[in-house]
Amino acid sequence: MTFFTEFGRYLLMIRDMFSKPENGKMYWKEFMHQCSEIGIGSLGIVVIISIFMGAVSTLQTAYQLASPLLPKSTIAQIVRDTVILEFAPTLVCIVLAGVIGSKIASELGNMRVSEQIDALEIMGINTKTYLVFPKILSALIVIPMLVVISAVLGIWGGRFAGTMTGIVSGTMFDKGLLLNFQPYNVFFALIKAYTFSFIISSIPAYYGYFVKGGALEIGRASTKSVVVSCIMILFSDYLLAAILL
Repeated sequence: MTFFTEFGRYLLMIRDMFSKPENGKMYWKEFMHQCSEIGIGSLGIVVIISIFMGAVSTLQTAYQLASPLLPKSTIAQIVRDTVILEFAPTLVCIVLAGVIGSKIASELGNMRVSEQIDALEIMGINTKTYLVFPKILSALIVIPMLVVISAVLGIWGGRFAGTMTGIVSGTMFDKGLLLNFQPYNVFFALIKAYTFSFIISSIPAYYGYFVKGGALEIGRASTKSVVVSCIMILFSDYLLAAILL
């Protein structure tokens, strides 16, 4: 299947999601279930990655800036901007593409192979609205929250590592955090988070929804969805940086 055929079918899937729900309570229940699955299910890995990401950033920045001419507060500035601009939105979303994307693709793929999607369509339910839309909407709400949590924990992890190893004092680190802070960086990170959230949820949903075959094809679709999602995250990361910075 050519790229344009797949891209056109992907756009048609996105278009067909927007229809009036047959049963509002049923759709709300599915939406809340997906918020719980995506948010609570991914919180643990986000916390672990973020803390160590910030800690390693502090240690490596201190190693590279081993100069008496630079104040210790510079370490905090570099860690802050690196975590907010790149590590929290991009690195965390690449990890979430593997965690959430593979889950979405395999879940929808299993429903397609076991003919559950066909059964829902026979009952008159718009399966794209009921199965795909809640996943994308919940990802757009929950993943940016995870990115904000990741940024906070990354900076805290950097501060903790700096003070525990004696590289920089807590007071000096806090001073560096406030020095030359640009609120636009947070806004830019959130734009990236929303863009990546849509990619993480919609591309695996496409590959899972249209899978054909059996268990082997589900695994292939899940793997392909993660690979394509990661490539699209990196490509859109470059585009957003070129346009908005």
